[in-house]
Amino acid sequence: MAKMEVKTSLLDDMIGVGDMVLLEPLNEDSFIDNLKKRFDHNEVYTYIGSVVISINPYRSLPIYTPEKVEEYRNRNFYELSPHIFALSDEAYRSLRDQDKDQCILITGESGAGKTEASKLVMSYVAAVCGKGAEVNQVKEQLLQSNPVLEAFGNAKTVRNDNSSRFGKYMDIEFDFKGDPLGGVISNYLLEKSRVVKQPRGERNFHIFYQILSGASEEFLCKLKLERDFSRYNYLGLDSARVNGVDDASNFRTVRNAMQIVGFMDHETQSVFEVVAAVLKLGNIEFKPESRANGLDESKIKDKNELKEICELTGIDQSVLERAFSFRTVEAKQEKVSTTLNVAQAYYARDALAKNLYSRLFSWLVTRINESIKAQTKVRKKVMGVLDIYGFEIFENADNSFEQFIINYCNEKLQQIFIELTLKEEQEEYIREGIEWTHIEYFNNAIICDLIENNQTGILAMLDEECLRPGTVTDDTFLEKLNQVCATHQHFESRMSKCSRFLNDTSLPHSCFRIQHYAGKVMYQVEGFVDKNNDLLYRDLSQAMWKANHSLIKALFPEGNPAKINLKRPPTAGSQFKASVATLMKNLQTKNPNYIRCIKPNDKKAAHIFNEALVCHQIRYLGLLENVRVRRAGYAFRQPYEPCLERYKMLCKQTWPHWRGPARAGVEVLFNELGIPEEEFSFGRSKIFIRNPRTLFKLEDLRKQRLEDLATLIGKIYRGWKCRTRFLLMKKCQIVIASWYRRYSQQKKYQKIKSSAITVQSYIRGWKARKLLRELKHLKRCNEAATVIAAYWHGTQARRELKRLKEEARRKHAVAVIWAFWLGLKVRREYRKFFRANAGRKIYEFTLQRLMQKYFLEMKNKMPSLSPIDKNWPARPYLFLDSTHKELKRIFHLWRCKKYRDQFTDQQKLIYEEKLEASELFKDKKALYPASVGQPFQGAYLEISENPKYKKLKDAVDEKIIIAEVVNKINRANGKAASRIFLLTKNNVLLADQKSGTIKSEVPLGDVTKVSMSSQNDGFFAVHLKEGSEAASKGDFLLSSDHLIEMATKLYRTTLSQTKQKLNIEISDEFLVQFKQDKVCVKFIQGSQKNGNIPTCKRKNNRLLEVAVP
Repeated sequence: MAKMEVKTSLLDDMIGVGDMVLLEPLNEDSFIDNLKKRFDHNEVYTYIGSVVISINPYRSLPIYTPEKVEEYRNRNFYELSPHIFALSDEAYRSLRDQDKDQCILITGESGAGKTEASKLVMSYVAAVCGKGAEVNQVKEQLLQSNPVLEAFGNAKTVRNDNSSRFGKYMDIEFDFKGDPLGGVISNYLLEKSRVVKQPRGERNFHIFYQILSGASEEFLCKLKLERDFSRYNYLGLDSARVNGVDDASNFRTVRNAMQIVGFMDHETQSVFEVVAAVLKLGNIEFKPESRANGLDESKIKDKNELKEICELTGIDQSVLERAFSFRTVEAKQEKVSTTLNVAQAYYARDALAKNLYSRLFSWLVTRINESIKAQTKVRKKVMGVLDIYGFEIFENADNSFEQFIINYCNEKLQQIFIELTLKEEQEEYIREGIEWTHIEYFNNAIICDLIENNQTGILAMLDEECLRPGTVTDDTFLEKLNQVCATHQHFESRMSKCSRFLNDTSLPHSCFRIQHYAGKVMYQVEGFVDKNNDLLYRDLSQAMWKANHSLIKALFPEGNPAKINLKRPPTAGSQFKASVATLMKNLQTKNPNYIRCIKPNDKKAAHIFNEALVCHQIRYLGLLENVRVRRAGYAFRQPYEPCLERYKMLCKQTWPHWRGPARAGVEVLFNELGIPEEEFSFGRSKIFIRNPRTLFKLEDLRKQRLEDLATLIGKIYRGWKCRTRFLLMKKCQIVIASWYRRYSQQKKYQKIKSSAITVQSYIRGWKARKLLRELKHLKRCNEAATVIAAYWHGTQARRELKRLKEEARRKHAVAVIWAFWLGLKVRREYRKFFRANAGRKIYEFTLQRLMQKYFLEMKNKMPSLSPIDKNWPARPYLFLDSTHKELKRIFHLWRCKKYRDQFTDQQKLIYEEKLEASELFKDKKALYPASVGQPFQGAYLEISENPKYKKLKDAVDEKIIIAEVVNKINRANGKAASRIFLLTKNNVLLADQKSGTIKSEVPLGDVTKVSMSSQNDGFFAVHLKEGSEAASKGDFLLSSDHLIEMATKLYRTTLSQTKQKLNIEISDEFLVQFKQDKVCVKFIQGSQKNGNIPTCKRKNNRLLEVAVP
């Protein structure tokens, strides 16, 4: 097809026939030949009207790309080549636009591709519905639930490497816009017998092999497991490895999916501990011992495995060991304890393993439902997707109770297909009075009745046999079937009263055969009674309830001694029958969409088309009957009211309103359009259109008419808009004129007022100047008198001072003469002593005098008490150098202590943070000097006082250390988005600035490093611990105006909580982890268009460049 060519119908460039309704001639051979021709050309999808036939190609095809999704989006069902996306789009648009609940039923044999088909449906719906952070999270959780359930519920079989061993029905809930709100998953009868035994060539459930292949050595050691598959009796070795399957990679996928779905770390750990315990249960072996009373009992051979299981599950070893050796039976008020022989002990071990795993699987489904359920209570639209086990027929009578239950479910699905497709089709034509040829078809209700009849059904007989007293075996169950079902035309047994099977050597005596819609299946009766009973000894339930393991304790509520119930639990068959009935009731309330999956060969190989195998599937799926019904009828039908409402604009008589009956309006419409009469028929309440091309013609005419109407509406709107604008301009002109007139009068009044004020001011100024001159003259007179008096008083004072000085000089002279006289007397008396000690005395006196003078001068020259004052008096004498320095040091320490004593505890904390910031960033970060003078406030946002952040305040229980608005850098384009950055005692949180919703919450223990540049910018990266829950989306790249404060507080808080120093990396180039990619952030110098604001730009997938001015 050329690049510019647009395909408008599935008939264009058709390989074979895209819709089997158009096949000529119609017979089984031409049907198969058409499928083979399309399969050989990689066309794996074919229509039967609105039913999609899907053939498993057993290889990847380039038909599921995002381009293909856009190609089929909002396109008519018959507009493009047949594809599963076309059916998915039709179902989604019917749900969104017509408000009809939908269900997509995917049926077919095991290995036909049902699971992959359900994934494709969900991925398409996720791709075409709305976008947004919350919507994307819901879609991701819905999609990631598949890997978790596949790991725990799927296994390799001889027919399928990824066979669903449980039934899954998912209801996806949408709002009125068609955006997903959540979902609900229902699971049906996990094949738990596979846990303890697998047929030859098959594997146990995937999760066992994934743990042993993909878990780290440390993780395996915690689970007390070894990597060797051969160490575990529950794992079959003949097909432990599957070609093309990487169990190690799948294990990582499962763990990541569990994290996305919402499993907490401790929950994931508990789940894997239970899986490990189940795996190790298979290694417990027993040996016989004889008691003194002659009874046989069993003992555990090697108790090491038992010990490790008890350590994993937190169960007392003696309690679990006794539960494997004894059985307590309660009847009314009596308790009887009996020993278990070796066979019974092995049965108890396997029963515990099966129950433990099946209950774990049910808990997983419940836990996933809690995460993906819709959070709002608004009215929801629902789309159901059913992915359930396919029809199974094993050779050599290997079909057992599990295959019987699986095939019963497929019979019910075939029955609902018959009722909702073939039967409803015929009944609708008859009900509407449309003439057509009646088509005979096989109704499998008789087979369903054989199995589920409450009195004579096989399941009822099995329950009755399990509940009756006396000896009950599989043989007695078969005898009962031979008595009750002997005459049924779809039941066969050699031991029945019907003589036609007495000599059938292909039917063993211990088997019975049922003729299903898919063919005859022979069931081995061995194990039916035990598997239906599904008994777990009460001693084991109570032992599990006593476990210290919270998950295991929750899985066995019946083990609680306070809640002992002597009533027999329902059988596996009755439980499944009730579940299937609920499922059928649910499906019948929705609009069905069918995908019929076909397996092209039994070798699971590409390019092989086994015609005999495909023919068998075509027969039991009833596809030919479906084609005949479609060919005998009409391709499209619709009630008259919506049909008239949709196409009434195509006829002048019906547009815009038709006053008469809707049918009459449709008749007028079709006659006006000239549609041939053989292309449509009128029913009692609906119009029936035979050919889809007629419908396409109507849609094309409607589209053209809508464009014409849009043009008309646009013309009328533009005229209205111009008139409205003119009237508004006229009104504005009147308002402007009135305002101008008022303004002009105001200006005139202001001018007159200003003139009057000027005259008044001149008069007041003249009066004021006159008064000032008078006051100045009076002031000069007063000042002159004051000066004369002052001079006279000064003369008198100087005379008195002179007299006092003369008197003081006389007294001083007398004192000096007296002192000299006394000195002379002393020297004369002590002259003989003075000469011997004069030098030392003079030296000591001089030194003492100098020291005294030094300290007195220091007292008067002391600097201020500010610790940052570096002034200090000069040293007067050289010999006082060391003393001078020591005094300077002591004084500085003393004034620092005095200064610190004034601080409050809050001020001390601030200075400690400033000191920490100096040690971290001084001479390393160019931004640091500017931050020294800025106080660290911490709370830049008033979280507690601002009602805008009430939701955020309620969500954060801890004390907020710092609250700041930062810019979170988008990893895709380098653009910034505002976020609220909160630092608490234990966590770092990022919240939306507008709504206050918490976007990310990171424990401080998960923060490993903070990186920033050495330049004058506010960018920094918060690196998270690999493997942590917070690191799923990668590291954070942020920008802040208070970088130094935020980094310092984060460093101190992390050190306080984790006792480990947070690594602060300062480099102009560092790596940041974004999801799975590592991106280099590089800082360069450059001129900025935005002034001095640094900018960030994404250069390529591996480089973010930050330009710093």
